[in-house]
Amino acid sequence: MPIASLSLPSLGHCCQKSPPFSLKSSFLSKPTKTQFSFAFKTTQKRSFSHVVSMSMEAGIGVMGTKLGMMTYFETDGTVVPVTVVGFREGNIVTQVKTSATDGYDAVQVGYRRVRDKKLTKPELGHLEKSGIIPMRHLQEFRLPTVEEFEVGQKLAIEENFKEGDLVDVSGTTIGKGFQGGIKRHNFKRGPMTHGSKSHRALGSIGAGTTPGRVYKGKKMPGRMGGCKRKIRKLKIVKIDNELRVVMIKGAVPGKPGNLLRITPAKIVGKNIPKN
Repeated sequence: MPIASLSLPSLGHCCQKSPPFSLKSSFLSKPTKTQFSFAFKTTQKRSFSHVVSMSMEAGIGVMGTKLGMMTYFETDGTVVPVTVVGFREGNIVTQVKTSATDGYDAVQVGYRRVRDKKLTKPELGHLEKSGIIPMRHLQEFRLPTVEEFEVGQKLAIEENFKEGDLVDVSGTTIGKGFQGGIKRHNFKRGPMTHGSKSHRALGSIGAGTTPGRVYKGKKMPGRMGGCKRKIRKLKIVKIDNELRVVMIKGAVPGKPGNLLRITPAKIVGKNIPKN
């Protein structure tokens, strides 16, 4: 059977006036500025200035090591649960930052002496530049003025704090791994009898139709602990200069051996302005 051959004249007069068909489609080719003028609009680059977002401290603070908790008996027989904080070699001013050189006023403090091989070369170079021994931890305390501090100055706990002062203690909480809603957010469990099959499950987390999604911030199972926490306005009960320890009323974040940051408590209207 012969195969019919088609030509342009046999297709009609309208097809002859149409442009020739090409396998290379226009949408596969590289777009030009005439095709998509909206996609090639020049935008001006925004200039962002470096802003240090850091809270202002009420005063210079120190770093310490959590040793554990114990019971302290006051002179009148009152039983007070206290946390014992020890201090290793350190709490030395390693750098003083000013608005002229760094854009803000802060004091950098080093804590806990270590061997040279425990630090990186940039860390060693930073400390050797100031003539400071190798330190494990470096933290900054942003202050309204830094005129009274100099590099190499040692911050003694008895000079900055006294018994009866209120302090803010921050540290890393104990990591508890992945936990459910009952342990993590203190949810209540379901009934354990009468045919209930929902005991410790989370249950419904939102409506299906409206809004049709889960709201952000919904309390759900997840990683618990292992994050930074601050306990405010804790009272210093006892300062022992011979043992180099401080007893602070109440519990503080972390387990024994963790690093703690102790600063004067922020009290609005007293050491922090109301605005």
